[in-house]
Amino acid sequence: MKLSDVLVVKQEKVTGVFRANAKGFGFVKPLDATNRKQDVFIGSRNTLNALDGDEVLVEILHTAEQSKKGADGKIVKITKRATVDTVGTYIPFATKNEAGLLGQVLLYNDKITAALYITSSNAPLLANDVVRVHIDQYPNKKDAQSFRGVITEVIGHQGDVGLDILEVLCAMGIPESFPDEVMEQANAISEAISDEERIGRVDYRDEITYTIDGADSKDLDDAIHIKKLGNGNYELGVHIADVAHYVTEGSPLDEEALSRATSVYVADRVVPMLPERLSNGICSLNEGVERLTQSCVMEISPQGKILSAKINPSIIRTTYRMTYDDVNLMIDKNAEKRAQFSKIKESVEIATELHDILYNMRLTRGAIEFDDAESKIILDDKGVPINIVKRERGVAERMIESFMLAANETVAHHFISHKLPAIYRVHDEPKKEAFAKLIEFAGDLGYSISSPSHQSLEYFMESIQETPEEAVLSTMLLHTMSTALYSEENTHHFGLAANDYTHFTSPIRRYPDLLVHRLLHFYGEIGSSPEQKKEWEEKIPPIAKQSSEMERREVVTERIVDAMKKAEYMTQFIGDSFYGTINGIQKFGIFVQLDNSVEGLIRLNLLKGEQGDRFEFDEDNQVVIGSKSKTTFKMGQPIKVKVIATNKRKGAVDFEHLLTNDKVEQAGK
Repeated sequence: MKLSDVLVVKQEKVTGVFRANAKGFGFVKPLDATNRKQDVFIGSRNTLNALDGDEVLVEILHTAEQSKKGADGKIVKITKRATVDTVGTYIPFATKNEAGLLGQVLLYNDKITAALYITSSNAPLLANDVVRVHIDQYPNKKDAQSFRGVITEVIGHQGDVGLDILEVLCAMGIPESFPDEVMEQANAISEAISDEERIGRVDYRDEITYTIDGADSKDLDDAIHIKKLGNGNYELGVHIADVAHYVTEGSPLDEEALSRATSVYVADRVVPMLPERLSNGICSLNEGVERLTQSCVMEISPQGKILSAKINPSIIRTTYRMTYDDVNLMIDKNAEKRAQFSKIKESVEIATELHDILYNMRLTRGAIEFDDAESKIILDDKGVPINIVKRERGVAERMIESFMLAANETVAHHFISHKLPAIYRVHDEPKKEAFAKLIEFAGDLGYSISSPSHQSLEYFMESIQETPEEAVLSTMLLHTMSTALYSEENTHHFGLAANDYTHFTSPIRRYPDLLVHRLLHFYGEIGSSPEQKKEWEEKIPPIAKQSSEMERREVVTERIVDAMKKAEYMTQFIGDSFYGTINGIQKFGIFVQLDNSVEGLIRLNLLKGEQGDRFEFDEDNQVVIGSKSKTTFKMGQPIKVKVIATNKRKGAVDFEHLLTNDKVEQAGK
């Protein structure tokens, strides 16, 4: 029997979790195992005002087979609310409201589209206070389409440094501090390594090991050693902080780490997965001190093939705490830096050589390399953005990435080859509809991309390299990619063209890595009986699900803060003109990215053409065309714009199109 038949014959109604889209519609993922992979589309008229994350009962209207577009249904009951408490900015009403309402709370949560009004407060209030609200009334068909709530806490007042970012963190449910029992456990851990803790560990203290991180990094969880062997092969040691030794299963530290599942990095702060005493102290591989580690020491051929590996609990003493900048200078033969860090001069040369080998090996097998430059928003001591700095990734950054990827693949292969339950990092093939549009768009520009095979993508990426269309086509390809997830099933990693892949190298800031270390300890010390394998098979899926969901929360949070601070930064440039590149086209306007990475919108009515020109969106060709002038705007096109408005809260920048000599400004003309 087909899944669609199960939905209609055995279950005309299913229970699941609603995932809302900001446009009003959404999808429900059924909770029971039989239907779990069959998402049900919910139209905007059939949501019953359910919120993102609500548990709902859905009546199936059409099965996937009947509609040919996937199952759809309507929500008939909200069985459990996901959003009970939320955070926002309080805006008081100027006069007393007839309904007895005090004011409104503005939210960052764009999934809550109805207004939230305040009926009472448990604390004195000022205008623009950031507050925590308990929702006690939800929109429904009988009453007005709005929320009602009670203010339970004032988080901060207007003008407090960093309050805007704190509001976003609180709104996303990211904890501000650790519970007392978690801090008590962290504070009770000894910094000294006992003789008992050294038993059974491979001693790498005499190896020349070093960390390479950003200058402002404090949680150093990976170190390397590297050397050339007599047989011509390379020995690469990747040494990772043994967080699992300190964060024991089921302890308060462990439960809190799992609930967070990841550290969150935003403009001016880090919200760590673990208390700083561990993340920046006991577990951090700081220079010159002994640290407990898990080591993956690989022998690698000159062709980049991993010939053998030893994965063991270990102990190291880091020789140097290196920065990317300093290592890049050493690679560029800077005499001062090579003299300052003379102990690793030869090691860095060998590391650079091995990185080239591993990088070319990955490209040969079909890995997709996206080379977007990162941008960092610089804030002053009052939390105001004063600059946006773009940072190109140098050889040192790429080198560490190569070595961490090698270790991650090696550890994943270890689990697979020994048939041990584990958690994996998986990445599916590109999204079909988006990829079909890319094929058509690339074809119109004269580029061939026949399928999402690694060979076809490799040829495509080579053909667009250093062409005017490279930026736009690379961006479009990136947008076709599926989201990487954590899973108990090793289904492969498409982007890396890797059959086996997991996350092993960042247990200070990612829970899946911590779990991988715990599994390595467990299997190494105890072995695995069928009963123990079954126990882990049951434990891992909910951990994978939680880790994927919290990673999604982290990405959204960082995106909100990034857009908010960029909009705030651009406020000082209202009225100024810039050159940018069109990187998105919609029926309401075109998105333009400036050289400083800020993205803004030109609405269609602000595009310039001939007198009386009306611009329309051609969805099939992904262009905007003027009705009279036939002036065309397309992806990747240079354009001149003026900043006309910003909205910090919405993270939005509005542009107006500028003409030069009555023609669209073209780069280089």
